[in-house]
Amino acid sequence: MKANFNRAALAEALGLLTSVAPSRTPKPILRCVQIAAEEREVRICATDMEVGINYSISEVQVEETGEVIIPADRLAAIVRESVDEVLVLEASDGKCEIRGADSHFTIYGQEPGQYPLVPGFEGDAEIEIGLSNLQAGIEQCLFATAKESSRYAINGVLWEIKGKNLMMVATDGRRLAWRRVKLTSAPKGEVPSNLIVPGKAMGLLDKVGGSEKDTVAVKLLDNQIVMSCANVVISSNLVEGNFPKYEDIIPTDYDKKLTLSTEATLSAVRRASLLANEESKGIQISLEKDKIVFSGRAPETGDAQVETVLDYKGEPIKVGFNPQFLIDALRVIRAADFELELGEPDRPGLLKSGKDFLYVLMPINLG
Repeated sequence: MKANFNRAALAEALGLLTSVAPSRTPKPILRCVQIAAEEREVRICATDMEVGINYSISEVQVEETGEVIIPADRLAAIVRESVDEVLVLEASDGKCEIRGADSHFTIYGQEPGQYPLVPGFEGDAEIEIGLSNLQAGIEQCLFATAKESSRYAINGVLWEIKGKNLMMVATDGRRLAWRRVKLTSAPKGEVPSNLIVPGKAMGLLDKVGGSEKDTVAVKLLDNQIVMSCANVVISSNLVEGNFPKYEDIIPTDYDKKLTLSTEATLSAVRRASLLANEESKGIQISLEKDKIVFSGRAPETGDAQVETVLDYKGEPIKVGFNPQFLIDALRVIRAADFELELGEPDRPGLLKSGKDFLYVLMPINLG
């Protein structure tokens, strides 16, 4: 194999691929990427046996077809530090030589032909979604997935397909994010209405570069999802298990409804939490006549208080929340204003932005 790569294009590909190849694994070959040079393009694959990426690079001149399997982190480091516009990769007998204008590296790899099969995208799509729409949905719900949990179902994002809409739901048991995304068209043929996509696969899709016009094509195969956009194919096993019945915890009967500035509230929450600590746990939101007060305190540090004027004539109420969970949601609200709904102090808070995003946050007891 011999190919002349545009270094920037190769670096972009490896930036995505190295986030899949595990740095620690009992199978050394999984720490590698598979580079297969074909007549007009080069395919680079990475997998951890749960999630895989099949990345095609066309900004390349192939002089000799072939395949090489080499450590992903070593290759990425060389490409990242290179100052050349073009890098030459030449491989034979399980080793790869990388040449720049003033550099020459030799990397020893694995035996060709031994790398696990990473799916490409074949046939017609069953679902099509605009890339920018899907990435906006990912950004507004992925943060709420459980990072470590024995309940594997909440480590992923629920996809609920209804007509031309995709509802994406994520929860870690203490908060829940719900986002509606418009499909490009209604699903073609019979597709499952509910499936749980791993958070890692969603995070990879959020990193895919593209234009406003790019579309994500989706196929569902047995217990696997395959998503293709431009020159990238992401495949992943689906998460097994039952996702919580999230509809049951979304409040629908609240009488305290406020419209707040997103930027001003984010600033108030950040400032109110500056003196809070692990022991004091959170901040308090107090609704009083014509104002809302954000406050935080720690016995050995002091207390903070931020007031905002608003039109409120209802009963006073005080509710405690985890400030970071509030910040996470406010960061991803793109509108200038959002709605905050509150019930009793022991019931969840509800944030809404338009008709397509809502966020449920469990209260905490500040003592």
